[in-house]
Amino acid sequence: MRVFKTKLFGRFARKEGINNRVLAEAVREIEQGLHDGDLGGHIMKKRIARAGAGKRGGYRTIIAYRKGTLAIFLYGFAKSAKNDLSPAELREFQNLAQLYVRFGETDLKRALQGGELQEIENHDKEISQ
Repeated sequence: MRVFKTKLFGRFARKEGINNRVLAEAVREIEQGLHDGDLGGHIMKKRIARAGAGKRGGYRTIIAYRKGTLAIFLYGFAKSAKNDLSPAELREFQNLAQLYVRFGETDLKRALQGGELQEIENHDKEISQ
């Protein structure tokens, strides 16, 4: 399993103090079936706890997901700032996810080199078997 974050999501995570270890753990949980919604079109929604607080008042993340092989954090928001995605936003993320889940190794390498994606370290833990 390879895990990435987009440049946009990376800015959000830095601003909110969400580290790569938390993101890697979120993907491990998704692989175990612990998520907050399969939104269709290779999009998963996953709650992430705010430091010092629980998941309930924390963040929501939108992830392009291909089981066992690829997860890309696309978007994040604080639950206090926004309740959910609009139908138009969901369609846009589904369209983006459709592109990302088709990426091969060459496409991933190009996106990494161009700064579009950043790979998340998994801290030597297996995400899936």
